[in-house]
Amino acid sequence: MDVMSAQDAAFLHIENGNNPMHIGSVAVLEGAAPAYGDLVRLIAAKLPLVPRYRQKVRFAPVGVARPVWVDDPHFQILYHIRHTALPPPGGRDELRNLAGRVFAQILDRSKPLWEIWMVEGLKNGRWAVISKVHHCMVDGISATDLLTVMFDPTDSKAEQPVFAEWAPEPEPGTFTLAAHGVLRTVADPLGRLRDIPGGLRIIAGPQTRLAEGVVLLRSISEWTKRSATSLNGPIGPHRRWSWAEAGLDDVRTVRHGLGGTVNDVVLAAITAGFRSLLIHRGEDVSNRVVRTLVPVSVRADSERGTYNNRVSGIFPGLPVSIADPHERLQAISAQLSKLKGSKQAVAGDALVKLAGFAPPMLLSLGSRLAARTPQHALQTVTTNVPGPQYPLYVVGRRMVYSYPYVPIMGSVRISIAIFSYCGRLFFGITGDYDSVTDIDVLRDGIEEGMRELVVAAGGSPPHAARARGKRGPRASRTRTASPDGQAAARSGKR
Repeated sequence: MDVMSAQDAAFLHIENGNNPMHIGSVAVLEGAAPAYGDLVRLIAAKLPLVPRYRQKVRFAPVGVARPVWVDDPHFQILYHIRHTALPPPGGRDELRNLAGRVFAQILDRSKPLWEIWMVEGLKNGRWAVISKVHHCMVDGISATDLLTVMFDPTDSKAEQPVFAEWAPEPEPGTFTLAAHGVLRTVADPLGRLRDIPGGLRIIAGPQTRLAEGVVLLRSISEWTKRSATSLNGPIGPHRRWSWAEAGLDDVRTVRHGLGGTVNDVVLAAITAGFRSLLIHRGEDVSNRVVRTLVPVSVRADSERGTYNNRVSGIFPGLPVSIADPHERLQAISAQLSKLKGSKQAVAGDALVKLAGFAPPMLLSLGSRLAARTPQHALQTVTTNVPGPQYPLYVVGRRMVYSYPYVPIMGSVRISIAIFSYCGRLFFGITGDYDSVTDIDVLRDGIEEGMRELVVAAGGSPPHAARARGKRGPRASRTRTASPDGQAAARSGKR
């Protein structure tokens, strides 16, 4: 048995019918699709490298301990690897529709918490892989590690998968789970004592200067700034999902001409997208911000290769009130620099570690309560995960692009994930189906925001944004993922 961390367990406890808590991606590959059996054999041969993929969750009786991972004695890989096809014409709209339906479905908790969908019928003779894995198993960084394990760095087709025999460990009974849970309930708080010095050093240690405390308090006080209102509210079980794209060369052009980090430039483009969305909705953006959670990996080098959650976060306010792209970037750069100095992410990690002191039942109830409590301090999540800058292959077929998916939850109606691969940035935008009917206004605004930054830096407009600009930003027809899989054509104004 492998006991979940408090952070992993929280992702499991907050899940319900309206809050599926898995992350995922849609990868498109060139060439004809392989035989379904070839893909199954490839992944089956890689499973020894990711043992969690053959484990399921067991819950202790009456919540006396955190959930545990145990080997699934009935593991069947054919359940987890699905095979489907797009309807004609097999374009991006049809793929987004399918992905929206797949991502809206909760994973079966009686089985290992992952699925891979092999999708045929794409335009240009291509095929796709839709993957989803529960957030209690991985965070963004370790999910990227999984991607590089499941995919190959070469296009060699000659190598045959090597299979290893696997014998599951006996599944523990209810009495064993209960006894083990009681023991862990007593032992865990004692083990967590080692985390107290680190947490106290953040607050009152000799290395924590008064100036750092002032910066931390100042970063928290900025939450008093007014935030956008239409981005929060109840969410339903269905999802809209869209994507945007940019080039790392464009980011380098902006950095060279205007300054800032890669994250600064990405957030500036996303800020432009939210500004467009709010103006489209008729909302006043003056003196407003869109408060976002930006996850920060706190995984140590020694923890690479472990598949669990090791993230904290910072909470910048995206300055949607600023129209000028250069001023917008400067404001974000200054704010992120202050947040890094405020120790917000480090303090958050210490609090997560100390959460291990909470009795498991209270941790479960607290997680569910937090997910169901309406709040308007946080409007979105923006997570930027660096991917490999070399081609990946599946059964000898090169991955052309991969768009990430992250969930929404509680009263947060929109989330954005960014994945970099082979010189490109891929934005995956998740929205609630009923309240974010204008998700493509946000998508177009992100690409337009990047174009504005490139032009301000003295570069040539990005091709994708230039082409979309010819179509006309004020009367674009968009197609989004609908619950029944039909493309919902809608017109939007900006």
